[in-house]
Amino acid sequence: MIRGILIGVLAVGVAGTAYWGYQEHQEKNAILLNAENNYQRAFHDLSYQMDLLHDKIGTTLAMNSRHSLSPSLTEVWRITSEAHSDVGQLPLTLLPFNKTEEFLANIGNFSYRTAVRDLDKEPLSDKEYENLKVLYKQSGDIQNELRNVQHMVLKNNLRWMDVELALASGKEQTDNTIIDGFKTVEKTVTGFDETNQGPTTVNFQKKDENYKKIQGKTISRKEAVTIAKKYMNFDGNAKVKVTENGKGSDYGFYSVSMKNPDSGQEASMDITKKAGHPIWFINNRDIKKQVLSLNDATNKAQNFLKETGFKDLELFESTQYDNIGVFNFVTSINGLRIYPESVKVKVALDNGDIMGVSAEDYLKSFQTRKIDKPAISLQQARTKVNPKLKVMEDRQAVILNDLNEEVTCYEFLGTIGSDTFRIFINAKDGKEEKVEKLKNAEAIYEDVL
Repeated sequence: MIRGILIGVLAVGVAGTAYWGYQEHQEKNAILLNAENNYQRAFHDLSYQMDLLHDKIGTTLAMNSRHSLSPSLTEVWRITSEAHSDVGQLPLTLLPFNKTEEFLANIGNFSYRTAVRDLDKEPLSDKEYENLKVLYKQSGDIQNELRNVQHMVLKNNLRWMDVELALASGKEQTDNTIIDGFKTVEKTVTGFDETNQGPTTVNFQKKDENYKKIQGKTISRKEAVTIAKKYMNFDGNAKVKVTENGKGSDYGFYSVSMKNPDSGQEASMDITKKAGHPIWFINNRDIKKQVLSLNDATNKAQNFLKETGFKDLELFESTQYDNIGVFNFVTSINGLRIYPESVKVKVALDNGDIMGVSAEDYLKSFQTRKIDKPAISLQQARTKVNPKLKVMEDRQAVILNDLNEEVTCYEFLGTIGSDTFRIFINAKDGKEEKVEKLKNAEAIYEDVL
């Protein structure tokens, strides 16, 4: 009797386990299928956008009037932006593809600059037409290479998930049609003579994408762990894992992860090999009831940045999400804010622990700048601002404009009605460079019903 009951219970347990395993398998397959579909869509969209780009540049070459030329160049700019977005959705982060992205940025930059100027007063020059011809030919070369990859993908029913696994495992050297195809695309773009792209083409990516401006000696794996422990506030019992990244890039970094076997707390961090600067850091643990105020947490964040070597930073934005304070700091020198040099810090409001740091923007933008003296006064810049704006603060600032170029501006912070705006006026020519609407406090919807 008892034996029969035990067998029945065991059978039910085995059946339950099998069903659970089946459900897990189904869910995993659904996630993988969704990822594969997204990769396929992005890739075929990229191929389609390159077809459109080649045709649109060719059409632009045949135009002569400003009425037709400006909208056409604006369309070229839009297409390159969408192609850029498609590239970003493909699993190519570990595959060097920066030349192709740079090429798309150069086309977008050229078309945007030309489209927004008055072509009646300043029509396309002979050099700019030659530049368009070069871009037309080069976009055709990329188009053909992508079509070859697309043909092989469709013919052999290739999967992008295999590409992601190959890149993540470091096995991209093995025969993989998609990886080989994109390496060919990158090689084709690398062969383009940058000097042929004309004097008006300037790379969109003004930031130092490879942290070349960082000064200091190259650190060892052991030193990377020491730096990480300082950020993570872990004791000697932590289990540590260190991997080296940056393969195929002009720079390198260490990825350090730690786990406390007693508490289960985990933390991860990327550190530049040169000088050992933090690119990003995140500390995972449950945040308990809030004890600290946002002001207390601000002081914690400021002290932490000073202790870890960041200088001349000023808080310009703070937000609270549940029991975490998020603070955005920018470089401030003699009252001038340099917005491209920003560092974000997350602070736990239960005990003041630093839960996260993002310094990538700061590291890519940091440099010794020569700030030109403004050509217009603060009062002259004020006349360029909407007269309905009630100005609360004003200062000088360096920002990135729509072309990712650094420009010195006058910043005006003010209100129109119940909304707050930040307006930047170019300190050289009085142009309204940027208008930002600041977020209002979020409405609370709990218990409204």
